[in-house]
Amino acid sequence: MADGRDQPSSEREPGQGRQRIDKWLFFARLRKSRTLAAKSVEQGDITVNGQPVRQPSFNVKPGDTIILSLDRQDLVVKVLLPGVRRGPYEEARTLYEDLTPPAPPRDRRNLFEQVTRERGTGRPTKRERRETDALRGRFDPPDE
Repeated sequence: MADGRDQPSSEREPGQGRQRIDKWLFFARLRKSRTLAAKSVEQGDITVNGQPVRQPSFNVKPGDTIILSLDRQDLVVKVLLPGVRRGPYEEARTLYEDLTPPAPPRDRRNLFEQVTRERGTGRPTKRERRETDALRGRFDPPDE
């Protein structure tokens, strides 16, 4: 039956026992779907307590540390509770503690130096184009 009466009480109550890692990633909103969570586990994007995990049926428990390799960063989380359902973000946020180290600060001066050019290099200004055209004799000002 799907109403939960045939399950032991430890599987129905939050904060009890273990849970499959693909379900937990889905409930914690770290993956969009359970299928995507299972695929990321199978691809080796997940490590639990420093050990790579390749089976979506691997069980996680409170206290486990999960490293999830995303496209642009690695996310480090500590499991606090197993999930009961995929609820809103505020509810999902209570399932884990984010241990991801902050990104190093970016030096904005270097970014600005890449954008600026030395005078005279690159595309000419409108004034410089007019001067060049005048030297070449293309656009002579009209005689009055």
